[in-house]
Amino acid sequence: MFNKVLVAADGSDHSIRCFEKALHLVESNPSAEMTIIYVVDGQKSKEDILHHFDKTAVEQTRKNRLAPLESVLKDKKLPYKIEILHGEPGPTIVEYANARSFDIVVVGSRGLNSLQEMVLGSVSHKVAKRVKAPVMIVK
Repeated sequence: MFNKVLVAADGSDHSIRCFEKALHLVESNPSAEMTIIYVVDGQKSKEDILHHFDKTAVEQTRKNRLAPLESVLKDKKLPYKIEILHGEPGPTIVEYANARSFDIVVVGSRGLNSLQEMVLGSVSHKVAKRVKAPVMIVK
């Protein structure tokens, strides 16, 4: 049984599918808690600041991306935490997950072809290789 579930999300349709799978894990377990982590990489952070000029507005926009997920958890009265971190997504998720002993980490797969995956690496691949807990990769 999974008591501590970590979900990597950014508000995209793909991350919503991850959230839905993770939700099934916590709904059936009354002692389960979900943590949603949103990692903002450096490039995205720079773009946000350049487009909005206001740090408060940028932070609110990021929170709004996760608001639909938070709403579901509130409606279902499930315990949760939301963390917005900055850094390279793969290593940041790995560091966060390993430091907190999650029972499972749920991340989305990226539709990269094998050449791109070998050259660039994907967040899900990095997480699956380095996180100590089991990892569920959602397509």
